[in-house]
Amino acid sequence: MKITKNVLVELDYKLTDEDNNHLNPEEEELIYLHGGYGHVHEALEEALEGKTEDEAFKIVLTPAQAFGEYDEKLVVKELLSDLPEEIYVGMELDSADDDAEEEGIIYVVKEIQDEFAILDANHPLAGLTLTFEGKVGKLQELNEDEIEELLAHNHHDCGDDCDHDH
Repeated sequence: MKITKNVLVELDYKLTDEDNNHLNPEEEELIYLHGGYGHVHEALEEALEGKTEDEAFKIVLTPAQAFGEYDEKLVVKELLSDLPEEIYVGMELDSADDDAEEEGIIYVVKEIQDEFAILDANHPLAGLTLTFEGKVGKLQELNEDEIEELLAHNHHDCGDDCDHDH
């Protein structure tokens, strides 16, 4: 069987950056529905099209194909008095809670200073060229009912910003 539309794909993979840093040591398996459902990056899906079980793959994604370029405009400095009392480095804050103009942006607290906190809404892997390397595992062709059930359980709209493989 080959990877084509509506095939449930299992991958064993290693994700590295351009300096060969291993970025996913905790989670080296990915299962997704192939065929443009937005479960993985479009460039990764295109590269896996037609591969078979146990076939090795190595795919390099540019920042634009992966999580986008790093955008300095997404880094903000906020007064601690405008933020929740118990903030800590690594905490995620939704912009809808702090009266930002755009709702739904998630900021991560990067640094806490005397009166300010530095918040960053870039994806942690933004700006990186990423290498997905591994082996195709089990492939399973799904029927229409199985696809609908899977999509109902995994319903989300993440498009190119999908982060289900980390």
